[in-house]
Amino acid sequence: MRPKGVLSTHRNLEAVVTGLVRKWAWTQDDVILHVLPLHHVHGLVNKLLCPLWVGAACVMLPEFSAQQVWEKFLSPEAPRVNVFMAVPTIYSKLMDYHDRHFTQPHVRDFVRAVCEEKIRLMVSGSAALPLPVLEKWEGVTGHTLLERYGMTEIGMALSNSLTTRLPGSVGTPLPGVEVRIVSGNLQKDGCPCIVHAEGNERDTEVTPGFEEKEGELLVRGPSVFREYWDQPEETRSAFTSDGWFKTGDTAVFRDSSYWIRGRTSVDIIKSGGYKVSALEVERLLLGHPSITDVAVIGVPDMTWGQRVTAVVTLQEGHSLSHRELKEWARGVLAPYAVPSELLLVEEIPRNQMGKVNKRELVRQFYPGAPEAGRP
Repeated sequence: MRPKGVLSTHRNLEAVVTGLVRKWAWTQDDVILHVLPLHHVHGLVNKLLCPLWVGAACVMLPEFSAQQVWEKFLSPEAPRVNVFMAVPTIYSKLMDYHDRHFTQPHVRDFVRAVCEEKIRLMVSGSAALPLPVLEKWEGVTGHTLLERYGMTEIGMALSNSLTTRLPGSVGTPLPGVEVRIVSGNLQKDGCPCIVHAEGNERDTEVTPGFEEKEGELLVRGPSVFREYWDQPEETRSAFTSDGWFKTGDTAVFRDSSYWIRGRTSVDIIKSGGYKVSALEVERLLLGHPSITDVAVIGVPDMTWGQRVTAVVTLQEGHSLSHRELKEWARGVLAPYAVPSELLLVEEIPRNQMGKVNKRELVRQFYPGAPEAGRP
């Protein structure tokens, strides 16, 4: 597939930056520690353009180093870091360093006290945040990581607020952003869709009878990109006839907040008539004491359509059989979501932003299988 260049205007970027500045209360007194690549919205817009917009300081490391990050967090020297943003894998590495080097109870108390007092905001994004990572990070630093949702084409669209954070939720629309959750054939021109929920930064209206119903997330607003570079047909098919951008992500609105269930093409597994959220299965499987990392994939199956397969890495020295995993998983998952296969690997490949290419995983382990969503 030909890569798509996303053409965003200065006005698009301004809308994203000003929305984040309002939502996250950026000021010129902030100091952010930057450890992410600059080829991505997370590193370029959220972590660099936002502080520059308000005149805040940005302390940049040439590459990620868990030791250097902790040194910056705990250093009494100016400028004192008070904002940090990263991907879930970085938070996991920081906790590994914490466990290995801050072993004394009084040292851990000191670390937590400094982080609680000096740091005002910690954000996780670019990949789904596993619940065990969120909970452990809160224990280590006293901070509940703020989760948000965005993509290259739209910048940031949804975010939890500074005061209210629901684990697993991505909050509500940023200023100027409108969102919809819909069902129907969006690939066919003129085909009517059903609006489950529609909202903006003030409120969300839910269609009676469609409470907590999943559908595709659509986004509209000044932050949405202009076009795919030199690909007019791709651009046309990316929008509905009335101007909403099709994110390709499945979402649901509940508890006054938006929740991303996964990429419709790879994270929503259709098995035996059920729709299984791979992200939700991953989030719960990470609660197993032997599992350190997991990617859940849908593998084509003649009987079930797709079967739920868990690709897993284990704690050093631990073992886990498929039977043991199934017995444990039945306590936290619906029967149809329990993995029907277990693949143990030393490491799950991720890109620099902590994301897993699940199509590539299917190709790697099942080279003859047809790709989901493709003929």
